[in-house]
Amino acid sequence: MTNITNILKQATDGLLMTSESEYPFEVFAWESAVLNEATVLKKTGHSQETPVKLVEIDDFFRNSVTAEDWHEDEEKATVKKFQNLVNLLKTNLIDLQVYKIGNRDNTVAKKRG
Repeated sequence: MTNITNILKQATDGLLMTSESEYPFEVFAWESAVLNEATVLKKTGHSQETPVKLVEIDDFFRNSVTAEDWHEDEEKATVKKFQNLVNLLKTNLIDLQVYKIGNRDNTVAKKRG
């Protein structure tokens, strides 16, 4: 396991990605491969007909990293954890890409150059 994988596991521990439901993060590394929609679908076990949308990382995490005046202490701490996660991703990875797979489930993939 690579050092960045361990760092990301620590950074995502206890964090839940909120969309229609709350999902824990699963940190993993793929062997070098051309990363595109077809590869992501294959590696995640989805049908090649499954809808895929490429989104910017800032758009993907926008709600999670935005502090609000009405946030309680626990919510403020969660926002800081998400801000840390996004910073780690941007600092340690290149060609960072987010793939939204299907109509509801989200899968994040990274590409190292």
